[in-house]
Amino acid sequence: MTTYETVVGLEIHVELSTESKLFCSCPTAFGGRPNSHTCPVCTGMPGTLPVLNRRALELAVAVGLALHCHIAEVSVFDRKNYFYPDNPQNYQISQLYHPICQEGYLDVPLDGEVKRFCLQEIHLEEDAGKLIHDESSGRTLIDYNRAGVPLIEIVTKPVFGSGREVVAFLEELKGIIGYIGASDCRIQEGSMRVDVNLSVRPLGGRELGTRTEMKNLASFHAICAAIQEESRRQTELLAQGETIRMETRRWDEGKNCSYPMRSKEEQRDYRYYPEPDIPRIEMSREWVEDIRRSLPEFRRERAKRIQRMYALPELDVTILTEERELADLFEMTVALGGQPKKVSNWIMGELLRLMKEYNVPPRALKLSADHFFRLLCMLEDGRITQTTAKEIFGSMFRHGVDPEEFAAEHDLLVERDEELLTETVQRVLTENEKSVADYLSGKEKALGFLVGQTMKALGGKADPNRVRELLKRRL
Repeated sequence: MTTYETVVGLEIHVELSTESKLFCSCPTAFGGRPNSHTCPVCTGMPGTLPVLNRRALELAVAVGLALHCHIAEVSVFDRKNYFYPDNPQNYQISQLYHPICQEGYLDVPLDGEVKRFCLQEIHLEEDAGKLIHDESSGRTLIDYNRAGVPLIEIVTKPVFGSGREVVAFLEELKGIIGYIGASDCRIQEGSMRVDVNLSVRPLGGRELGTRTEMKNLASFHAICAAIQEESRRQTELLAQGETIRMETRRWDEGKNCSYPMRSKEEQRDYRYYPEPDIPRIEMSREWVEDIRRSLPEFRRERAKRIQRMYALPELDVTILTEERELADLFEMTVALGGQPKKVSNWIMGELLRLMKEYNVPPRALKLSADHFFRLLCMLEDGRITQTTAKEIFGSMFRHGVDPEEFAAEHDLLVERDEELLTETVQRVLTENEKSVADYLSGKEKALGFLVGQTMKALGGKADPNRVRELLKRRL
């Protein structure tokens, strides 16, 4: 019986984080009322002319450099002709013959070693609109807000052997693109979309089998499941003596299967010709080198340096460096005088909890290193308690407030009136005779209860150590 192996290549579409679209000034912000981020250019009206977004070009080159690509000195746009309702011009401005970036590779840690995955090219193109299928009415609606948003398409060589390898590659790629600031790569919002080209062949063979392309993969979990299922489907067909059809398939995550969308007549079943309205792009070596010098310190190098400089546990370093904005906040706060481990604990605990609760991505954080450091100082100096520190931190996170001003305005500073503290302690002892008796009979836990009651009576604004000291003295 023939044993087959899986061969996978990827086409990864990444929306670039520019303020305006690729060939017009319409905003690229996610969401918004349907068809409100549009103009005659991005809706393909006759007589309009595209003007290339320089920032999109810079970000495409930056990603190419980070992935060790050769950057072309001359690049040209082409018209990719096909009719589809979400494509307002009936063609897409893309690149086929002279892409901006060629070759390249990405090294990915996997199973205790580093594996290199090679790229074919990276090209720049515009996105299409979005179709919304209304099952209740049987109609299809079109939103052109996304039409014209700048994309890079990263095309890999057929170098993956499993879904696990693909996901490890995508996670590493997402981290690099995020550190550059080229995209947020939020797959759930469509700013990163992955098409999987898959074939199977006899184990150890050199010729590739007939491939299928799978679309509609909305998560890393779906990508992994789709690869496993399509590999199984093709293997079974070949084992039964049947042939594989070259086709595009759509993945149904709910049913855990794919189904045919359309057949492919050839490897490239679109018609291309040079885009007549956009001059060829000439990129000087000096300009490319300026972009290279602007590249940040990437995650793996930064993690090693943070580990060396601050002696943090490996888990802390892994979490802190996952997003560039978190690593920046950590290092800037420490540079102001924050204790590394305490800063790390607050980021990994309270900050990540709030980001998840309010669904706030790292790049949208309102929390400044200066405010963060001053809050930690207030806590260290005993001017606020741990409880009120969390309350203040929450307002800093949501509204970017000044911690000292907020604490003063909301009466959150630690109560230092000794007379009030003494009176409150006495009242709590009088109202909780059983707990007093328990403590005097040797039950240490009763003291904790009495501390809690006193703190509650003082609105959480007292120094718990001072409260404990006064209670023990009275007891």
